[in-house]
Amino acid sequence: MMNKGKIIIFGATGKVGCYTSLYLKEMGYDIVAVGRRSSDNGFFADYDIPYVSVDIMDKEQFKKLPKENVFGVIDMAGILPAVMKGFDPRKYVMINEIGTLNVLDYSISSGVKRFVFPQTYSDLLYLCNGEKPVDADATRSFPKNNDHSIYAITKNAACDLVMHYSFKYGFKYFILRLQNIFCYHPNPTYFIDGKKRMTGQRAIIEQAEKGEDIELWGNPECKRDVVYVKDCVQIIEKALSSEAPSGFYNVGNGMPVSRLDQIKGIIEVFGDPSKSKIIINRSKPDSPNFQLDITKTVENFGFKPKYDYISFLEDLKEEMINNRFEKLWGKESDYTAGIDK
Repeated sequence: MMNKGKIIIFGATGKVGCYTSLYLKEMGYDIVAVGRRSSDNGFFADYDIPYVSVDIMDKEQFKKLPKENVFGVIDMAGILPAVMKGFDPRKYVMINEIGTLNVLDYSISSGVKRFVFPQTYSDLLYLCNGEKPVDADATRSFPKNNDHSIYAITKNAACDLVMHYSFKYGFKYFILRLQNIFCYHPNPTYFIDGKKRMTGQRAIIEQAEKGEDIELWGNPECKRDVVYVKDCVQIIEKALSSEAPSGFYNVGNGMPVSRLDQIKGIIEVFGDPSKSKIIINRSKPDSPNFQLDITKTVENFGFKPKYDYISFLEDLKEEMINNRFEKLWGKESDYTAGIDK
């Protein structure tokens, strides 16, 4: 397969970063996987991908990375509320702003032609529950008073830095707005307001596997995008190879799924519909309707989603059974201690 160019992927040991590294390697790119971890346990070498440990807060460490023939940089490094134990706003500022600035400085010194950067959908959260999907170029804002507020502020600032560097130094940028990107990871937990909890999807999968009844809170007809990581990485590759104009692009699939159908699908794929019953409790809080408009992504990138909701769940189940990432991420039992009920 013809080499399509050298791509440096920061945050390669994370969920989207890892799947992206493997997919782009399959697509013929020369990949360098970069992460803060001192070791990847030899995971990337199994796929003929070099791994380099770099702390993006230390500019000296960027000297480990190649400077010649670098076509693109994908910057998935950063800190999310879902992985922060406790709350320290300075970490968001330092990593998401200063860290991004350091990655940008490395990028221009390497003469990159493409820069891909993830943005949180929280910057458009104020448009939740609207009747129409949210446009990629809607005015950015940030949630005013929740655990994502400072995170969204710092991500907005980082996007502004990316745009400034692009205009000043002439590379193309693609800022991809992500909702929750679903994929298999042996860690079934996340942090909310600094406390460790089981993710909703994995908790429901576990209930379905046991044949237990499942309680659905609020309005069962609330709909959201359910985007599988293997469609997300397809969009990332199309950003790298596209001659489309720089800008913000929404990551979605155009197939929002109601909360009721989400649970029905999990029972169908992971459980037994004759055992698990869905109990609707409308007195509990709703999740908002929220769908990102992918018209721009489809028209400019030629993106066509490959996974509907059921095919996503079926592939997810295979990934859970095989756990091909165990060498990098470990087992579920490594993560489940200390969950707040």
